[in-house]
Amino acid sequence: MKRRDFLKKAAVGAVAAGAAPAVLAASNKKIRWRMATSWPKAFDTIFGGAETVAARVKAMTGGQFEIIPYAGGELVGGLEVFDAVSQGTVQMGHTASYYYIGKNPSLAFDTALPFGLNYRQQNAWLYNGGGMEKLRKVFAEHNIVNFPAGNTGVQMGGWFRKEVSTVADLQGLKMRIPGLGGKVMSRLGATVQVLPGAEIYPALERGVIDATEWVGPYDDEKAGFYKVAKFYYHPGWWEPAPTLSLYVNQKAWDSLPKEYQEIVASAAAEANLDMMVDYDSKNPKALASLLSKGVQMREYSKEILDAARKEAFALYDELSAGDATFKDIFENWKAFKSQSDTWFSTAETSYASFNFK
Repeated sequence: MKRRDFLKKAAVGAVAAGAAPAVLAASNKKIRWRMATSWPKAFDTIFGGAETVAARVKAMTGGQFEIIPYAGGELVGGLEVFDAVSQGTVQMGHTASYYYIGKNPSLAFDTALPFGLNYRQQNAWLYNGGGMEKLRKVFAEHNIVNFPAGNTGVQMGGWFRKEVSTVADLQGLKMRIPGLGGKVMSRLGATVQVLPGAEIYPALERGVIDATEWVGPYDDEKAGFYKVAKFYYHPGWWEPAPTLSLYVNQKAWDSLPKEYQEIVASAAAEANLDMMVDYDSKNPKALASLLSKGVQMREYSKEILDAARKEAFALYDELSAGDATFKDIFENWKAFKSQSDTWFSTAETSYASFNFK
């Protein structure tokens, strides 16, 4: 895709304000699709990304194009969305691509890499740094068209029954953590599990796992993790800005009128913005509430962070050596990150380090 196309599709306001009458004139075809998601409905902000897409598409087509989002487990399991869309079982999905790195490790770039990009950097890389062009080729192999459609921003570093101060404390720790972050924790000695959102609390409560990461204060308080694990760590180095993605089956996408394709792209871009705004509005109050309930917040030690970063980039080098696609995307991503980090450390970080004291 061209840079201009991505910018045009991000211009949600213009589409929402002016496009609907022209679309209705161009197509009177009534369409009704199903969207499988990885999320329980109780997590209203993250499931809300799927709802935003559905609501905006319906509004911008005057009700002619209706999308019904389903919670994880209603149509397919929370970790089965990729296959459901790829095989055409459903027309759409809303999920996190790093759940599926077993199919292709390059899918991690569509969500987040440990010690990677923040929300603004991630969007800049995807929309304007070559990220989407490269990822589209990966998804095309699976009959999927992908769109950024939500982001949580930098996440918290997880809930632990016991404090972890050194790398030695991670040895044998049973932790729920997906994606390449899970690979890094495994290299540090943890025993990693990948569970969908609805299964995490029961596993933590029964002692099947000793620790878990999920999102951040708003969702984590809803999940009730603080009831069985009191130590709440930060930062979530494995997910500095995880993108949630909208998947569309290629055949279903090709069947849409061009105007509807534009509307879906714009609705996804709006969801990508709205979810971040929602979390930034809700997390501060939720964090204060958790602390009032006796939660003990901890910062990861420099020893753990240094070891995790070393293992993360060693992993990327190993994956690059064995996978040409991963190497191609990683080299593009790494070069973008290097330049972007220089700019952010010059302006954003220096401001934040002074202003947040």
